[in-house]
Parts: sequence; structure tokens; C-alpha cells
Amino acid sequence: MIQSPNRSSDRSYELPPVGGNPAGGTRATTPGSFANPPRIAPGRAGALTFSSPDTPGMPEPSNKTAWDFMPPDWTLDEKVAAEHPLGHEHAGAWTPPPGFEARTQLEHARLGTITPQMRRVAQREPHLTPEQVRDEVAAGRMVIPANIEHLKFKLDPMAIGRAAKTKVNANMGASPVSSGTDEEVEKLKWAEKWGADTVMDLSTGGDLDACRHAIIQNSTVPIGTVPIYSMIIGRKLEDLEPEHIFQSLRHQARQGVDYFTIHAGVLHEHLPLIRDRLIGVVSRGGSLLAKWMLHHRKQNPMYDHWEAICDIMREFDITFSIGDGLRPGGLADATDAAQLAELTTLGELTERAWRKGVQVMIEGPGHVSFDQIEYNMKLQRRLCHGAPFYVLGPLVTDIFPGYDHITSCIGATAAGYHGAAMLCYVTPKEHLGLPKKDDVKQGCVAYRIAAHAADVALGIPGTRDRDDELTKARAALNWEKHFELSFDPDLARAFHDEDLDVDTDFCAMCGHDWCSVRISKEIQEFASGKDAQYRRDKPVVSAALTPEQQEILKARGVLSPEEIHRLAAKTRKAVAGDKADEGEKKLSCHSDYVDDQTARQLQEKKLVQVDVSPAMNLPKRDPLV
Repeated sequence: MIQSPNRSSDRSYELPPVGGNPAGGTRATTPGSFANPPRIAPGRAGALTFSSPDTPGMPEPSNKTAWDFMPPDWTLDEKVAAEHPLGHEHAGAWTPPPGFEARTQLEHARLGTITPQMRRVAQREPHLTPEQVRDEVAAGRMVIPANIEHLKFKLDPMAIGRAAKTKVNANMGASPVSSGTDEEVEKLKWAEKWGADTVMDLSTGGDLDACRHAIIQNSTVPIGTVPIYSMIIGRKLEDLEPEHIFQSLRHQARQGVDYFTIHAGVLHEHLPLIRDRLIGVVSRGGSLLAKWMLHHRKQNPMYDHWEAICDIMREFDITFSIGDGLRPGGLADATDAAQLAELTTLGELTERAWRKGVQVMIEGPGHVSFDQIEYNMKLQRRLCHGAPFYVLGPLVTDIFPGYDHITSCIGATAAGYHGAAMLCYVTPKEHLGLPKKDDVKQGCVAYRIAAHAADVALGIPGTRDRDDELTKARAALNWEKHFELSFDPDLARAFHDEDLDVDTDFCAMCGHDWCSVRISKEIQEFASGKDAQYRRDKPVVSAALTPEQQEILKARGVLSPEEIHRLAAKTRKAVAGDKADEGEKKLSCHSDYVDDQTARQLQEKKLVQVDVSPAMNLPKRDPLV
């Protein structure tokens, strides 16, 4: 044995405590995850299932679960609870009222029933048993968004929760200025192809009803919506009444929507807290409800009528995605008083929904600097009693429009590791426009990277297996297997064959003489590259590029920086041309529900500061300050 003369032979290195092993039994040279040891068990032990160690000062997990917020007409048998190790967190300890019929996955779990949807989830999450899925749903830490109506079509049930793998949501939807139903259905299938676990239809223009219907009919993944968008179509926001809310929810429920974003946590008393924000309210639903409250000087109708909304949700087993209407839209507004006040209200709404037997997940920020992400995740874990957290990003910087799929997936990786159960993708078009087909792919891929990285770090069993297999193929310089195991084989093969169309024992980056992988493979004492399953004795000629691979190379670098700037520099003349036929052509940037004359008048007016002080019970401000 060769010993370095400057190194003590008895020097030892201690590794941190090891949690779960993300490899499924394959040989590896490093230990498992350094996250907390996994605890997939009934009751409170599951609160730290697949979790990161808490940095000192982080909020402790809640000591409550959905079992602590049972419907008032269910009866607890104190004797049965006392005799059982799980106490009142045991299905046999509770008796529903006479004639009760379970409608939701949560209610079935409370009764101890394992539904077909739970069994399907366990098939898709091999590290979980159907019993564990049921127990996580009963505790409120997992949801299975599966509208009873959508189950009649192509829906393949899935689960969102920290005991499951991290999920990815893709947003899409037509707007008054872009896209339509056919394009949105195409984007739906594209999102499913590139790994979206759920899709939100955020359409605000065109035929919303037809678009939503087409998406639900064609989707294999759960579909979410923000129903307030439809509630104000054809009417002024100020005219919105509770009956309109209930009608719209029932209609979308019958269509088969699996989860609703309801911004019920934005309260009238929160509005003064956003007064000095740099960018105010960036949530569309949150801004609409804030305006409604200021106009009527009343509380948020979604909050006031929460129990009635719950009754509709329960009837169809629709999952709440309780919206974060006051999420920060820039780093300067992150983790401020308004955001945290709303989060506290979301915890209250969670408890009220659980009492109604409705499944709940919570939406989260937003734009959050990297150092604040863990705190945000773990505060939600406490205030909302472990209900699954569904976060947008977060974006960790604000100055990269056009690249926000990257700035946000950095934050999303941290969010998943520290407790988020689902990550809402951000595309390169975020803040700039409606995503097109390729933007959807870029967003999905970026977020699959974030979700997978979080799952490996958390030690979810088996999540690193494919990584290890690809490493062995790479070590053996088996390019075909290398591409086959990659997430996007067409892209990997096209990029490789752009320089070398032969599967050599080196790549074009290093060449033959400098290829470290080839050299390691040739060292007899090394195991590297010698796996019998992947070993190749000689280079082989690659198959011809497929049409898809040829398109990748053709489109690569198709726009030079000069062309991008030329496209961006729309002249006043070009814009004026949009108005060529006065009186005949509606300005394309205006909603279909604004007439031409009003739209032009609004464009010609200068923006004025609206004084909301009286409605917010604040002292009148000097308009010059």
C-alpha cells in the first residue's frame, strides 16, 4: 500500500448521520442521504418523513394533524382510543353519523378504507404501501386530486405529499392576446410528455369553458383552475355575488376539475400591510379580491363563505389548493408581514376544510432569496399542520427575465429539499408573456431536475438508481445506453452526433488522448467502466439521426443576438399599424370585454395614483410623497 508521507495513517473522517439511501441496493461508494432518517409511519411520526435537518432557529413541526380537526358530528370512542397506540389518530376510534357516505379520499382514509386511487398511488410510488398512502391521506399530509367526474375519463391518480416523490405542475391557458383551445390541448400533451404531474388551466381569454372541457377530456394528469377568472367573465368585478361564486364552482366541478385555487386567505385587514411593497399584489386572484374588498368595504367573500365552498368541493372530491394571494413578487417583498399574515389565515382555512372532510394543499411563494427558503417551508409546515406545500419556484433573483426557469429551479430544489411537496414550474416566458410549446418543455425539464435533485437529497428509496445506471454506462463509454437512460435521449444524441457520429471510446470535448473516462477504464486496478452489463469491446457507428434530433440541431442557435434584438425592437410605426382600420379592428392588447372606444381612451389617459386610504382606514397621504 502506498502511503502519503504527509498523511497520518490513523487519521479518520466522520460522516454526518446518514438518512435514507436513495439507491435501491446497487453498489455505490458513498453513503445514503444526509437528510433526516425517513419515518413513514402512521400518526405523528410521519410529520418528518423525508425531511431536511432543521437549521437552528427554524419553526418546529406542528403537533397536530387532520385527525385533530374532525367533523363535529363524528364521535370519538375514548376507550378504543386509549387502548390503541395511535390514540385518536386511529380510524377505529371514530364513528361517523348515521347514514354517512364517504365522498372524499380523506373521508375514506378516516374510515380506514383503501380506495382504488390509493392503490394506484402505491403502484406509482414503489417505496410506499397502500396502507401508508391511506395513513398519510388521513393525517392530511398527502392529497390525491381526483374529481369523481374526471375519473370517468383518462385520469391516472397520483399523490402530492412529502412522503411521496416531489411533483411538478405546469401552468398554461389561453389569454385575451394569445393562444386558443387547440394550442392549449397541444401544450397539455407536451407538458405530460416532459414530466408534468399536474396541469393548471389559467385561461383568461377566448372560450374558457370549451378550453377547460377539452383539457380535462384529454388529460391523464389532475387539472387545476383558478375559478375566479371565470366568475368575472361578462360582468364587472364589483358585481360579483356569492351566488356567482357557487354557480361557477359547481359548473367547473361537474366538468371534472381536480383542484381549485381559492384565494380565501387575503383578508381586508391584510391590505394595509401591502401599502409600501415595491410591487404590491402580483397574484391575479389576490388582486381581484383586494379590489373587490376595497370597493365594497367588506371581508373577502371566499373567506366568509368558506364552509359553503367546502360543501361543493366535498361533493365532487375536489382538492383545495388554498391560494397565496399575497405572495411576494420580488425579493424586496419576500417574507414580509402581509405574506406571513396570510399564511396564518391559510392554516385556519386548512383546519376548517379538514372539518368538512375536504383535502387540502397550500400554495406558497413566489420570489424568495435563497437564504429565506427553508424558513418559509418550515413555517408553513407548522402553521398548516403538514398539509402539502405547493410552491411557485421560488425565484432567487429578479434580474434574469428570459431565464427565470433557471433562477426559479434553483429555489425550487431548495424548496423541495426543505419540505415542499409540489413545485409549480416557471418557463422562460415568465413575466414576459404566455408560454409557447418549447417554453413549456424548458419549464418542465428545469423542474424535473429540481424535483429529482430534491428526492435524491431526501433519500427517497430508489430515486438514485437511474443516475447510478447512467454513471455505469458513461464509465463504460456505452453511448447508446447513456442516451437511453437520459431524460431527453433525442437531445443528448443530437448534441453528441453534432461533433462525432461514431460511438467512440472518447467524446469530442476531450478527444482520445485526454479522455479521463477512457484512461480510468484502462487502469486494471479500477472497477470503472468494467460493468459487464454495459461494457463494449469496440466503437460502433451511430444510427442516423431521427427527424426529431435533426430538428433539434436545426433550431439550435437559430436566433443570433442581433436577430433577437431586431425582433424585440418593435417600432411605433408597427404598433400604429395594428390600429390601421380605426373603428373596425379591436386593439389586440385589450380584453374582449372592453369596447374599442373605452380601450383607446384608457390608453391615452395618463396613469393616476388611486388613494385607497379611506377604504383601508389609513391617514390620507400627501400625493406628492
